[in-house]
Amino acid sequence: MQIAEEVAKNLLQIGAVKLSPNEPFTWASGLKSPIYCDNRYVLSFPAARNLIKNSFATIIQEQFKEIDVIAGVATGAIAHGVLVAEVLEKPFIYVRSSAKAHGLGNMVEGKIEKGNRVLVIEDLISTGGSSLKAIEALREAGAEIIALGAIFTYGFEKATQAFAAANCPFFTLSNYPVLIEMAIQNNYVSAADKDLLMKWYANPEKWGA
Repeated sequence: MQIAEEVAKNLLQIGAVKLSPNEPFTWASGLKSPIYCDNRYVLSFPAARNLIKNSFATIIQEQFKEIDVIAGVATGAIAHGVLVAEVLEKPFIYVRSSAKAHGLGNMVEGKIEKGNRVLVIEDLISTGGSSLKAIEALREAGAEIIALGAIFTYGFEKATQAFAAANCPFFTLSNYPVLIEMAIQNNYVSAADKDLLMKWYANPEKWGA
């Protein structure tokens, strides 16, 4: 819980997460949302960047001992994955969103061998679709997926079910309920906004309809 709270607080402080319960954002999917998260912001803030990479490293060292390779999901998690791999002194690869249209046509970039035990780094989990596409590509390349770790998750049940169906364990440094508590405690939103924010969490598809 301490990591989750510290990460949430940092994401709010640097503006990687923005909350606007009364003037919601519109995501690319068309979904109306009171939250917008862009974890690429983390890279511009050394203290937050170090917190993220060291938190990942701590969890991985405590929970996932047998790791051969760290993988990042393009594009948002490539830099984060490199930072984690550097701390753990592990090889790094990354997974494209689609195969290259030229050259070798790779979707996985870097040296990967059949049987390599890979831990995947992601910046954000929403529905889980892009993350699991990367997992599939790594498995097709012969990797054994140990787990996927993300900086933040909205906590959609759809994502949890998708990871379970894909038989892929996952963890996140922080999540939506913890972030909302940190936002209220640090006056990014008012306590009166909590009900509205949690209604979105309970049913995001219908919240802005």
